Amino acid sequence: MTGFTSACHQKDMDTGPNRQALQDDTVKIVPAANRTSLYFPILDGKTIALVANPGSRVNGVHLLDTLLSAGFDVDRVLAPEHGFRGKAEAGEHVKSGVDTKTGVQVISLYGRNRKPKTEDLQDVDLVIFDIQDVGVRFYTYISTMHYVMEKCAEMGVEFLVLDRPNPNGFYVDGPVLDKKYQSFVGMHEIPLVHGLTPGELAGMINGEGWLQDQIKVDLEVIPVENYTHDRYYELSVAPSPNLPNMKSIYLYPFLGLFEGTPVSIGRGTEMPFQVIGHPEFDSTNISFTPHSIPGASMHPKHKNIQCHGWDLRDTALDLRNQKKIHLTWLIQAYNELDQGEQFFKSFFQKLSGTENLKRQIIEGKTEKQIRDSWQEELDEFKKMRKKYLLYPDF
Repeated sequence: MTGFTSACHQKDMDTGPNRQALQDDTVKIVPAANRTSLYFPILDGKTIALVANPGSRVNGVHLLDTLLSAGFDVDRVLAPEHGFRGKAEAGEHVKSGVDTKTGVQVISLYGRNRKPKTEDLQDVDLVIFDIQDVGVRFYTYISTMHYVMEKCAEMGVEFLVLDRPNPNGFYVDGPVLDKKYQSFVGMHEIPLVHGLTPGELAGMINGEGWLQDQIKVDLEVIPVENYTHDRYYELSVAPSPNLPNMKSIYLYPFLGLFEGTPVSIGRGTEMPFQVIGHPEFDSTNISFTPHSIPGASMHPKHKNIQCHGWDLRDTALDLRNQKKIHLTWLIQAYNELDQGEQFFKSFFQKLSGTENLKRQIIEGKTEKQIRDSWQEELDEFKKMRKKYLLYPDF
């Protein structure tokens, strides 16, 4: 493998003659998985493990089926949160087993076994990572990527990322993680919205020495064709059960913070991560009742209890265009419920990655004051981020 694409190449892309063409929305974005001529030669004669889920597709056909049909030796699949077929609920333990369609062994990397064991990669030459991320620090696919990279580095196994566009890759915002709150929903000292593709983040993890003992993995990234960070990219497959459409993906960066509060964000309805509600809210424009929905939210907050709140579906695209995390509803919900510190569960600090956001809201800071407090660390991150960009920036 030739190693991670260099930052020097990115500089050429930023200033080259094709920059304007790449920004043209009529130019088709081609995920790396579809660019088989670039990575099929790398796979010849190697025993392969695949980190994949339902979104891992090559021109509509699952990557596993594509590789097997092409005669490659895919020995096993490593499945992230929601499972290989993507039917498991968020946080649900995913069992290992066999893929019924292909007979390939499936090893769960969610639950107790988040990092591959030595036997999971025994006799494997190359691991392929092809997962659609949504560009938010607490979305756990990137944590799975970290652990697989780490084990590959320890065992001398090559790690190949088939890169995919970041649907929230057009901005960087939010508090940078304090290592004190490092967890599976926040492993890296990056902002809540990091503006990186999986391939770019893999380069940062490797380059900044964030793997255990600062070890390095033999990393190769196959880039997306015609992608730039200032283009909006719509997913053709839902990345997980509770992010069913682009509106939910655009709202996810700030509605996800409500998971650490008593407020529902529509899990157990047909509107997950598109509405905000609680039984005691007064100021509302929607009411909804969460129920158990297999594969989406078996244990929703306020199950079978009517919640009142705010419907953000009609404003999702306008909010997206503002290119920032919105704290208005979080502050309003805190004030309306009037629960003081009890409003924030311990999970909130893990999601926000800091103690500061909780403290600032309790102290009555304005959204502008809170956002201003992020700026210095955001500026430092943006400088580091430039070193690992593979695509023209916003």
